[in-house]
Amino acid sequence: MTEQLKGRRSVLSYWPVVLGAAAATFQLVAGVAADAVAITVSVAASCYLAAAALGQRWIAWAGVLTGSVVVTVSEVTGLAWWLGLSVYAVVLLLVGLLRRASSRPLTAQGIAMLAFAGLAVVGVLVSPRLGLAIAGVALASHAGWDYLHWRRNEVVPRSLAEFCIVLDLPLGTAAVVLAFTT
Repeated sequence: MTEQLKGRRSVLSYWPVVLGAAAATFQLVAGVAADAVAITVSVAASCYLAAAALGQRWIAWAGVLTGSVVVTVSEVTGLAWWLGLSVYAVVLLLVGLLRRASSRPLTAQGIAMLAFAGLAVVGVLVSPRLGLAIAGVALASHAGWDYLHWRRNEVVPRSLAEFCIVLDLPLGTAAVVLAFTT
């Protein structure tokens, strides 16, 4: 009996899944807009980049707040949110290079930031409807990136990867569906 219980998770250990589902539900109820989906995937990618640049997995959780603050400050000061996040990403890369962070994770996260966030931003700048679909695809695809890191248990804490999977997949999928049905 004890052997069977060793492989099971406690109910309390599912908090990242509950938090991710709550965040996705909130965004779905509030209305799925191209900018919001693009911001979500861009901030998510910046969390991974921050953890790689600073060499601390827990930094990814702090990156959720930091990326959100960067977006808010950018918009309040009249700067486009994506420009603020771009500057933030460059600063993270420079910090990673200056502190001689492990090049493999830093490079991978830098490319991922450029790919996921870049795709979402380009989509939003092109057309609201097409942008919603493209940002949705970028966000849903990011769930695969989350799963890869969850499975390998590297760069970010598993709890953050779980949170992101449960946020990214339903919200990204909903964005794609809404882009083609509204």
